[in-house]
Amino acid sequence: MTELQRIESRWGGHVPGPMNGRRFAVLVPFLESPDGLRLLLEVRSAGLKQPGEVCFPGGRAEPGESFPDCALRETFEELAIPAGEIRLLGQTDFLIHQKGFLLQPVLGLVSPAGLAKLSPSPAEVAEVFTAPLSFFRDTPPTLSHYTLTARAPEDFPYALAGIRPDYPWGGSEVEVPVWQYEGHAVWGLTARILRHILAELG
Repeated sequence: MTELQRIESRWGGHVPGPMNGRRFAVLVPFLESPDGLRLLLEVRSAGLKQPGEVCFPGGRAEPGESFPDCALRETFEELAIPAGEIRLLGQTDFLIHQKGFLLQPVLGLVSPAGLAKLSPSPAEVAEVFTAPLSFFRDTPPTLSHYTLTARAPEDFPYALAGIRPDYPWGGSEVEVPVWQYEGHAVWGLTARILRHILAELG
């Protein structure tokens, strides 16, 4: 096989992903109720990173695992809701985190039977609650911002790279939406996903 054939064989028909391979998915679980759609949300347990934060069920995708399969597997591991009781509604645009991973939100409708099977894993979930989608649509979040700055180490090989020590590495500003719902702060990636969904719905 020639080098050109190897290139085409490797990347022809390839579905792009992050170069470092860090792929995550979350399920955005909707519930039907008399007052309209509600969201099923978790509070992270004390033993996890970012304990006490509100989030959607999800985690890192295994090698070769699709984003929907990852979201359904993680939801079952965290909440014991079987995949067969979740009707997938689609996938939103993905989010690229500043830490270098790709996060894919997957939208799903949990059936009443699925909700009845809800049994949060104490190792991962401290609490589960629901909130009306209309609350997030009708209540503007509080917006704040922080700046990400790039800083090269003192021993960076500027001469080898052919650039000056005053090279403009640049940075970016991140907008952080925060909602307060019945004593729960919904912010960070969870809030960014919700804002995107609501903006797309119009």
